[in-house]
Amino acid sequence: MSSLDDLYRRVIMDHYQRPRNRGEMDQDSVTINLNNPTCGDRIQLQLKVEDGIIKDVKFIGEGCSISMSSASMMTEAVKGGTVEDALRMADLFSRLMQGEEIDDEDLDIGDIEALAGVSKFPARIKCATLAWKALQQGVHDSAE
Repeated sequence: MSSLDDLYRRVIMDHYQRPRNRGEMDQDSVTINLNNPTCGDRIQLQLKVEDGIIKDVKFIGEGCSISMSSASMMTEAVKGGTVEDALRMADLFSRLMQGEEIDDEDLDIGDIEALAGVSKFPARIKCATLAWKALQQGVHDSAE
């Protein structure tokens, strides 16, 4: 195992053991509930969007380390940013999970890059993308 793989594993486990933005918000938010019936992962994502900015985002849920780490990383990456950037990041993440090389200098994906290796395990891709699908649905719902 390379030192980079080891670093990525540590980043994933850090987000799993110490999730960022875990919790619930008040009723003044959009709430999305999704699950992955294949493995039992489930997530509730809450978004507060104002004037095209994701003011706050929180999640609760249960699942594997990939699913929960991805949710933690996603919330950290999009909180305080624009809806447009969040949707672009979701698209980049989807492409990353399909094994594509991504190069978008405008967006800093931070810890999310640690999940790139998941693309080698097709059964785990749904775990990694669950929170991102909830984000896309939440952004759509907040615009209505």
